[in-house]
Amino acid sequence: MAGSSHGHTPAAWTGVIIAFIGFCVSGAFMVMASPVGFWAGMVIVALGGVVGMAMRAAGLGQPKGTHPVHDVTPAAGN
Repeated sequence: MAGSSHGHTPAAWTGVIIAFIGFCVSGAFMVMASPVGFWAGMVIVALGGVVGMAMRAAGLGQPKGTHPVHDVTPAAGN
């Protein structure tokens, strides 16, 4: 999506980075055959989503209604 501002916010970046760390932790413990470590990584992945939503609620995400795709005004000449 060229020209899109989707995901370019501190809330999105923070949530994705935390989830990625959890994914790496979970993957490492899966290879080491440690179910407890795997599930700990999955908890970190879920925590990334919670942190991202909390930051968005705190005003660090993209405001609603500002996404270019949601602009339904007709183009000039139509």
